[in-house]
Amino acid sequence: MGGEVYTLLQAIEDMVDGGANVPFTKKIMLDKEAVLDVVKEIRFKLPDELKQAKWVKEERQRILLDAQKEAGELIKEAENRIIAMIDEHEITKKAYEKKAEIIDDAEAYSKELVSATKDHADGILAELEGILKEKLETVKSNRKELK
Repeated sequence: MGGEVYTLLQAIEDMVDGGANVPFTKKIMLDKEAVLDVVKEIRFKLPDELKQAKWVKEERQRILLDAQKEAGELIKEAENRIIAMIDEHEITKKAYEKKAEIIDDAEAYSKELVSATKDHADGILAELEGILKEKLETVKSNRKELK
């Protein structure tokens, strides 16, 4: 994610790195139009990056709902298996034990799946947030230098 905006920010960094030094200062001279063109392009591309972040958030929610649905189906399947086993006394006892085991397994699997999904989605969002913060700081710094 962030490929186009990252490339544009890299272009600004390259302009800063390649700018002519002003003697006896830490300042550089830049082509104002070129920098402003890149900044305008970033503003144009940034909404796409935000849409991608929204998609990641929505995808995370969808995955969580799918995980909960799958867990519910596993539990329902376990209950259906047990109902089918209630014909004889010995089978009934084993069925209740198996039911608890299957439900525990399904609940544990559901918790693991939900946790892993949350961690994965959070990692993606954190990475995107870090990239956007870093690039925003670079843009702010460059704008400050331009002023």
